[in-house]
Amino acid sequence: MKRFRWQLIILGLALIAIAMLLLSQQTAPTQNSELQPVSGGIYSEALIGSLGRLNPVLDYTNQVDRDVDRLLFSGLIKFDAYGLPQPDLAESWGISADGKTYNFSLRSNAIWHDGSPVTSDDVIFTVDALRSDASPYPADIKEMWKQIQVNPLDAKTLQFHLPEPFAPFLDYLTFGLLPKHLLGGTGVEGMLNAPFNSQPVGSGPFQFKQFQSENGVVTGVELSAFGQYYNGRPYLDEVVFHYYPDGTSAMAAYRAKEVLGISRIDEANLAEALHQPGLNLYTGRLPSLNIILFNLNDEKLPFFKDAQIRKALLMALNRQRMVDNLRNGQAIIADGVIFPGTWAYYQGTERINYDPDKALEVIKQAGYTFPAEGEPVRSKDEVPFSFELVYADEAGFAELAQQIVDSWSKLGIQVKLKAVPFDQLLNQYLETHTFQAALVELNFGRSPDPDPYPFWDQAMINEGQNYSQWDDRAASEYLEKARVTSDWGERAKLYGNFQVRFMMEMPALPLFYPVYSYAVDDTIQNVAMGPLFDPADRFLNISSWYLRVRRLQNSPTETP
Repeated sequence: MKRFRWQLIILGLALIAIAMLLLSQQTAPTQNSELQPVSGGIYSEALIGSLGRLNPVLDYTNQVDRDVDRLLFSGLIKFDAYGLPQPDLAESWGISADGKTYNFSLRSNAIWHDGSPVTSDDVIFTVDALRSDASPYPADIKEMWKQIQVNPLDAKTLQFHLPEPFAPFLDYLTFGLLPKHLLGGTGVEGMLNAPFNSQPVGSGPFQFKQFQSENGVVTGVELSAFGQYYNGRPYLDEVVFHYYPDGTSAMAAYRAKEVLGISRIDEANLAEALHQPGLNLYTGRLPSLNIILFNLNDEKLPFFKDAQIRKALLMALNRQRMVDNLRNGQAIIADGVIFPGTWAYYQGTERINYDPDKALEVIKQAGYTFPAEGEPVRSKDEVPFSFELVYADEAGFAELAQQIVDSWSKLGIQVKLKAVPFDQLLNQYLETHTFQAALVELNFGRSPDPDPYPFWDQAMINEGQNYSQWDDRAASEYLEKARVTSDWGERAKLYGNFQVRFMMEMPALPLFYPVYSYAVDDTIQNVAMGPLFDPADRFLNISSWYLRVRRLQNSPTETP
């Protein structure tokens, strides 16, 4: 009985405690807290390279200049990670039914860092600089602009008129605009040494503040947030870039707390970066493709004319091992020649998996046998399965080429390797179609539109970049139609059909897409990086990066 009474007392006390807790919940207001980014703070980054000129017309060949210019200057449009065009200085645009005329409307609140309005005249002035013979832009881009008429309709609207429909045209409108009121009357030659390059005025989210220098050499550049930026002031107060000669010194600068970010993590410093406390790595696919091209028009190489043989050659390559061992995991296996993750990529694209046994079976079924016991090279109709693989004499290619040769030799295929300087590979082998097979890296930098036409259309065999001389009417029709229609849905279907056709015929062997690694200290919040069309695309959402937050207190509410 005594034990039972103690249980009743304990139960009563528990009930009283519960009642008091419920009563307190009913009468006491609850407060919900939330963190919100606020302006403030400085982000500093190590750029690997050196300053050239802070001018978007002159930065074509200097990546670190383009990185800084991305924050200083704006283009008419920009592209998201999926390769879709988004408004930038232009708030809207329209395309005529015939695909030849593009009308653009500039933002009414777009101004230069000195307070002057951005106008149609600034666009025309910049285009005139791009198409100048003195422009550092490639000859084909300058020639394209020379054929395009640009007319102002008023201060904030303008029109581009093309000689013929060209759907990828939007790709060419991301160039940074120059202010005519500051550079008017200055040709490209005069811009090379113009004071503007050391006191640039743009219309981007950050404005030039000052250079840092040591012993007369520029060692960094300071930018400050532009309060009247048309998309709203960035959270960060300043962005400071410091120049370093290589990745090792940039990593050392991070360890010494001189910077909060590193513009590029190369393979040599990847392991250290991965184990560096507080350093976040962001990886995005680069706009380039490692691929093996075949000379499909060489009568002495009949095996290259058989699509099944070409597929077998790809099956024999352990591409994942190549990525892991030779690229330190810094690449993505390629399933075609259109970049994955973009609007034009077909999700149903077939993957050719590593299967050396099946590859050998295909080659045997095609009639390639050893002519005599002990012979190391297969042949058919007295033609040995033997050819030369040429590649650029640059870092990373020799090991890759050797692994490819080793894989094919196990099938009884003899491949001779030849390393040549890149210029020689391009001018004396690819453009003259005198190669047998070539290991190359195709670069599609700054081209969000896939536009495979230059490399795979029949019309590009003699005067273009169809180095393999792939003469396929069905594939060419898809590419030609996709080039002249402005309907995104229709273009996606056409490119999907092209990808199916490419994988069916396999005119070349896509290996992998290299990736770009970028490092930022974990104190910087809201950093995001998707597939890249240029390394400067890592700053796509920099206006949303922040260092500081505040806690918001909501109004007291009573629980019913």
